[in-house]
Amino acid sequence: MNKSISSGAPVLSALGICCALGTSKQQVWQAAVAGSRAGMVWRDDLLLAGQPVVVGAVTEPLPDFAPAFAAVYSRNNHLAYCAWLQIQTEVASARALYGADRIAVVIGSSTSGIAEGEQALELRLQQGEWPAGYDYQKQEMVAPANFIAQLSKVTGPAYVISTACSSSARALISARNLLRAGLADAVIVGGVDSLCRMTLQGFAALESIAAGYCQPFGAARDGINIGEGAALFLMEREPDVVDPSAIEIARNPLIRLAGVGAAADAYHMSAPHPEGRGAETAIRQALTEAGLAASELGYINLHGTATPLNDAMESTVLERLGAAAVPASSSKSITGHTLGAAGAIEAGLCWLLLSDVNVFDDLVPQVRDNAADLALPPLNFVQPGQRQVVSSCLSNSFAFGGNNAAIVLTKWC
Repeated sequence: MNKSISSGAPVLSALGICCALGTSKQQVWQAAVAGSRAGMVWRDDLLLAGQPVVVGAVTEPLPDFAPAFAAVYSRNNHLAYCAWLQIQTEVASARALYGADRIAVVIGSSTSGIAEGEQALELRLQQGEWPAGYDYQKQEMVAPANFIAQLSKVTGPAYVISTACSSSARALISARNLLRAGLADAVIVGGVDSLCRMTLQGFAALESIAAGYCQPFGAARDGINIGEGAALFLMEREPDVVDPSAIEIARNPLIRLAGVGAAADAYHMSAPHPEGRGAETAIRQALTEAGLAASELGYINLHGTATPLNDAMESTVLERLGAAAVPASSSKSITGHTLGAAGAIEAGLCWLLLSDVNVFDDLVPQVRDNAADLALPPLNFVQPGQRQVVSSCLSNSFAFGGNNAAIVLTKWC
């Protein structure tokens, strides 16, 4: 491999992650390669009339929340805090190296603290007043970015991107653009979403919720499982040197955001374009920027929601691009669809695959209970226990309104 780093490709030097698979990088990776559904649980408190539904929940105990931030506590911020703790050392080093004003925060989210708003509103309807200590700022969309910025003691730009299921993939793209524009030297970037009734009931109204475990690309697929979680990266400007050991915050291997793509086809409010025009454009852009042909990819983390229309569109696009033989899987069957956090969590799984956490060159398997849908263009789904040396990954994120994003991660050893 050419040991020079491609121009403009930032380094993802640290990752913190928590989701239905666990609350640490090692825990998440071990559960992912095992195809564990331990975090896919039945809940009866999220849909009307106590209807049970499978969700991807963070069931492991979360670390105690930062006492100084009790006033802005929400489940969403608690998940973000769990991820942030895993990168706090690298964040502190970056702050010392670049200065607080040169570090930005960009977060993708679609829920923010809505769950706490739901609870507060319910009490108000019952008792005629808001609960003591309730602050609407907990559920403002910018809340997680403000929280992470204050927690990190950084003063660069801080904002949230909310484009439904592509939110945190878009956040990664936006963070890259901040570095390229010289507006920051490092960015704390990722996504966080938490379970709430509004989201579940909205998808139920669309008849998009699976009756049980979701079955991505399966013949009997009938909808999604909503999930929760957070993933945060420290993204740093690419070094202006050939030798990556000169980076003060170096990791081995170095994992880069090598290519990004985004396109909005605006075909329908909630359904993908049947030919996947926007999705294809986004993937082509990401591959071109990374300098890769689709067939050269080592692994694809599929958007794979297990809805009939999405899976049909995505498999069609990948076949048309020449990527049908690339090992691929949808991790949503083991994490749930974490919506605004999905792009970051799934990029996080790609990061772990490329990192030294993946000691045995494992891949994330395709998990489902029934046969593949033979009516779809065939893809090369990863089998349990499959191993392969990989140096590049594609992660797809497709959202309502045709808001599509694709990112390519590569590693330098």
